[in-house]
Amino acid sequence: MAAYLIKRLLLIIPTLLGVLTLTFLLTQFAPGGPVERIMAQLSGTDAGATARFGGGGGDIAAGRTVGPGGEGATSSYRGSQGLDQKFVDELKKQFGFDKPWYERYGKLIWDFARFDFGRSYYRDVSVIELIKEKLPVSISLGFWMMLATYLISIPLGIRKAVRDGNRFDVWTSGALVVGYAIPGFLFAVLLIVVFAGGSFFQWFPRKGLTSDNWEQLSFFGQIVDYFWHLTLPLIAMAVGSFTTMTFLTKNSFLDEIRKQYVITARAKGVSEYRVLYGHIFRNAMLIVIAGFPSAFVAAFFTGSLLIEQIFSLDGLGLLGFESLINRDYPVVFATVYIYALMATVLHVLSDFIYTLVDPRIDFETREV
Repeated sequence: MAAYLIKRLLLIIPTLLGVLTLTFLLTQFAPGGPVERIMAQLSGTDAGATARFGGGGGDIAAGRTVGPGGEGATSSYRGSQGLDQKFVDELKKQFGFDKPWYERYGKLIWDFARFDFGRSYYRDVSVIELIKEKLPVSISLGFWMMLATYLISIPLGIRKAVRDGNRFDVWTSGALVVGYAIPGFLFAVLLIVVFAGGSFFQWFPRKGLTSDNWEQLSFFGQIVDYFWHLTLPLIAMAVGSFTTMTFLTKNSFLDEIRKQYVITARAKGVSEYRVLYGHIFRNAMLIVIAGFPSAFVAAFFTGSLLIEQIFSLDGLGLLGFESLINRDYPVVFATVYIYALMATVLHVLSDFIYTLVDPRIDFETREV
């Protein structure tokens, strides 16, 4: 097992290299780079994010051509705006576009190998400090949502498997399907309207992670205030996650319950509790563990974007989206790099958990 884990950890390096290379190439050919964006803003012709993400029509309609690296045909671009060539050259130098692409690519790989993510183009702060600033929100949403999802969905899925087909199973399945069908952002708006002073009750705060007087509260008061603010966002995020995890657990247990070793254990007089948690649990949980890495990354980052917007929570999901819109490439590269790093490490971790749940699994004989 140790040799297999070492191989998997070493494979993280080429994986991250491939992710960075692909991201670099995509940004080279993306229309409207940071230089062009600033030039458009100075000349008052910036069409905003809608035009830029509508197939590039905004740039074309304005009579601009954009080439690799977001540099584009600056002569025609400059001519239509009346900007001085010296100023344009200074802009390109400031963003590093005065160097050829291979030098920029080499510097990117070298810097990221040392976890030097550079500075944001537009916020005049280091990217690592910017990410640290946004982490508390993403960690709060992701960690508590994952914990609530697993603590509720796994026991519920086991109970549904044991009572498969009866009234409890049918009613809970109906409720879960309805919850899954409602988009998280729409459910978030409903929660605000009903419980956050929209039209009915003022039971929960509408925005933020803490109250304005949070520092003046006692330690216990700070904990209460923290979870008071998290309640509605967590409900909105988790309502769909419960369904997937619950049905996954139920179906895994149903597959195992029907197998011969379970029938044999029951025939020998083994208690139902020991059959479920001593025999079935290890095998049934393998498929749940397999989905942990993707669920973890989604919960911490991608899954919270709209929820962060609705509840005014400034986390990594919102940061990544805004950076992409604003062509803040250092932040875009850093967030993609961190996502990829966490996902690959968690995949290795899930293999390790496999062996803890079921020691019969041997990865040494498996090709990486």
